Amino acid sequence: MQFDVRTLSADMVISHLVIDGRDEADARRQVEARGLFVSSIAPVRSGLPGRGGKRRALSLVLFSQELLALLTAGLGIVEGLEALLEKETNPATRGVLERLLAGLREGQRFSAVLAEQPDLFPPLYVGIVKAAEGTSDLPRSLSRFIDYQQRIDLVRGKLVSAAIYPCILLLVGGGVSLFLIGYVVPRFAEVYQGAGRNLPWLSQQMLNWGQFAGAHTTLLLAIIGAVLGTLVLGVRQLMANGGMVRLLSRLPGIGERVRIYELSRLYLTLGMLSEGGITIVHAIETVQGMVSAAMRGNLQTARAAVESGLPLSTAFDAAQLTTPISLRMLRVGERTGDMGPMLTQSAAFYDGEISRWIERFTRTFEPLLMAAIGLVVGAIVVLLYMPIFDLAGDMS
Repeated sequence: MQFDVRTLSADMVISHLVIDGRDEADARRQVEARGLFVSSIAPVRSGLPGRGGKRRALSLVLFSQELLALLTAGLGIVEGLEALLEKETNPATRGVLERLLAGLREGQRFSAVLAEQPDLFPPLYVGIVKAAEGTSDLPRSLSRFIDYQQRIDLVRGKLVSAAIYPCILLLVGGGVSLFLIGYVVPRFAEVYQGAGRNLPWLSQQMLNWGQFAGAHTTLLLAIIGAVLGTLVLGVRQLMANGGMVRLLSRLPGIGERVRIYELSRLYLTLGMLSEGGITIVHAIETVQGMVSAAMRGNLQTARAAVESGLPLSTAFDAAQLTTPISLRMLRVGERTGDMGPMLTQSAAFYDGEISRWIERFTRTFEPLLMAAIGLVVGAIVVLLYMPIFDLAGDMS
C-alpha cells in the first residue's frame, strides 16, 4: 500500500513523499535509506478510483512490455529492473522497482518477490512467472501475458465503445425531456391558465404537471438528485459484488452473451496458463478468482471431476462450461495433446462471436433508441402546441 510521508532532510528542508511499501515499517525504511528523517507517516486514503492508488503506481502491461524488450536484448532480470529504475521518475513506481531489486539481491526468486505485492501483481501473473522459472523462458511467458491482456482489453474496449453512444443519447434525450417538462411546460401552463378555454385532456394533464413542477421546483430537483445518486451507488455496489453480471445474465437475449463473454475469458486464461507449463488443475485454481460467483461454483465442480480422473471436456460439459463448438475443440485437444492452444482457439472463436453480436446489437439498438427519444420529445411538443392549433382553427 502507499504512504504519505512528511520528511526532513539534513539541510532542514521539509518535503512530502508518496512511498509504496508493504507496511509502515517498510515505507519508513525506504525513506531513511535515502538519508531523510521521517516526521510523520500515514496511509494514503482516497475516495476516488485511481487517485493515489496502485494502478497509477505501475501499469502491469507496460512493465511487462519494457521488461520483455530488455530481456530480449540480452539483459538479465536484475539488469533489466535496474535499467527500468534508472529511467523511472514516478516515486511510487520507483518504490515498486526498488523492492523487486532488493528481493532479487537477497536471493529470492522473481515470482516470490512479485507475490509479496499481490495488489500490483495478481496470482495469474505470479503463476506464469513461476512456471517460466521452471523452463527458464521468462521472455516467452511475458510475451504470452501481454498478448493475453491485449486480447482481453480489445473485447472490453469494444463493449465500452458500444455503450458510449447509447449513453450519450440517453443523457441528451433525458436532458432535453427534463428541460421541456421542468421549464417549458410550466411557462406554457402560466399562459394557458387564464385563457378560459377547454384544453385537450392530454394537454391539460401535462399542463397540470407543469403547474405542479413550477410550484415545487426545489423539491423535484432534490428528488431527481436523490434518485440519480441512488442509481449510481446501486450500480457501483452491483459491480463491486458481481451483482451486475447476475442481473445481465437474467435478461433475455443478453444473458447468453454474458455467459459467452465469461467463457471467453476463462478459456483464454486457462490456455495461457496451460501453454506456460501449468497443469490444468492448478490453472483452474488460479483462475477461480477472476470469474463470477456462479461460474466459480461450476469451476470447482469441474476441478473435482478432473482430479477424480475425468477428461477436461467431460468435466466442463457436466459443469455447463462448454458450448457445442468448444466441447468438440476440447476433445480434439485431448486427442492431440495440445490442450493449451485449443483452449486459446476456443477463446478466439468466442471473441469473434461476441464482436459480431456487439455490431449487430448496436446497429439495431441505436436507431430504436433515437426513435424512442424522438417520440418522447415530439409528444411533449405536440401536446404543448395542440391548444394553439385549436385556437388557430377557431380563428380561421
